[in-house]
Amino acid sequence: MVRAAAWATLAVAAVCSPRPDLRAVRAPLLILSAALLLVLLQLVPLPASIWQALPGRAPFGAVAGLLGEPQPWRALAIVPDAAINAASSLVVPFAALLLMAAVSERERDWVPALLLALILVSTLIGLLQFSGLSFDHPLLNDTPGDVNGGLANRNHFALLLAIGCLLSFRWAFPDGRSARWRLPLAFGLVLLLLLTILATGSRMGMVLGVVALVIGPLTVRRAIRHELRRVPRWIVVATIGGAVLMIATLILLSVAADRAASIDRAFGMDAAQDIRARALPTVLSMIARYFPVGAGFGGFDPLFRIAEPFRLLKPTYFNHAHDDFLEVLIDGGVAGAVLLLAAVGWWAVASVRAWRGGATNARLGSAALLLVFIASLSDYPARTPIVMAVVAVAATWLATRRERARPSQG
Repeated sequence: MVRAAAWATLAVAAVCSPRPDLRAVRAPLLILSAALLLVLLQLVPLPASIWQALPGRAPFGAVAGLLGEPQPWRALAIVPDAAINAASSLVVPFAALLLMAAVSERERDWVPALLLALILVSTLIGLLQFSGLSFDHPLLNDTPGDVNGGLANRNHFALLLAIGCLLSFRWAFPDGRSARWRLPLAFGLVLLLLLTILATGSRMGMVLGVVALVIGPLTVRRAIRHELRRVPRWIVVATIGGAVLMIATLILLSVAADRAASIDRAFGMDAAQDIRARALPTVLSMIARYFPVGAGFGGFDPLFRIAEPFRLLKPTYFNHAHDDFLEVLIDGGVAGAVLLLAAVGWWAVASVRAWRGGATNARLGSAALLLVFIASLSDYPARTPIVMAVVAVAATWLATRRERARPSQG
């Protein structure tokens, strides 16, 4: 349904919207196009003799040989329908990227506030779940009882909440100057989002919340400096100290009231009990098995079942590597690694430019992508449609080289 909506939106935009300025999103568009091309290349059929000689394919050829049937040409991807599904999923970030390239500067300024509003709606759903209300979405493969805000995974929800913290700081200073009434409201939103992260039970969410709390004010540091230039230093120190004390007090109260599920899970489960840590050796062995060509995008689940040792068998299945950097190596091999390094390299170079004196939205995009990178070390958020779209939007912000000139207020 999400992909159909993305295609429909692109069709309407092709008829009704202005021509997109692709130069403004050139780097993200090239990276995304390269990702699509890599998946499509994995669908090119190869002769049976070449296919069976590729790393990790010999067992399939041996089984087929026992049947005594002639072997057809096969795609490089071991699970071709999964690769087709992976290629199809990229319509969502393509739609977000092209729409961001087509909107005007004034409309683009609305996007942070609109995205924050979307995250707050999801937060409201999460709070309703936290209060005990059942919210069973029929189209989501979620876990009953989790605080997930309408997403299938509480870790992905926690990532969105952390990005919401970044957006709250940006919303407080919409044009480089603050509307005084926005500051206390933005601070309240940050508190709400942080406490909701604690309620999700996501341990990585706690890390992301702390990172967002530190980086968020830095994304709008110029505006904050402008607001504080006439304020006595002792008031600034007292305000910062009071804010930190209030956040710490609310967190402690949440823990004392047994409402901080993230902290409870952090101390209640050791690494030996975590299936992700136990599966890591198997995941690393899969990288070596299919290197350097890769196994094909989207096929991790059935391929992991081949390599899965008996000690990891359980009623539920291990759907992803829970480290997207490692899974890209399994799926794409050397080509996936090169593309991943190129994307992270562009982020690093563009981030240095943004933090040295680029636009506020560029710093916001850099910080949001950093949160996605950190979350991807123990999960797979960028494989979900909403995070795909957020990544595309953040990449367009990061590609902004300088602040748009605004009329002076003399």
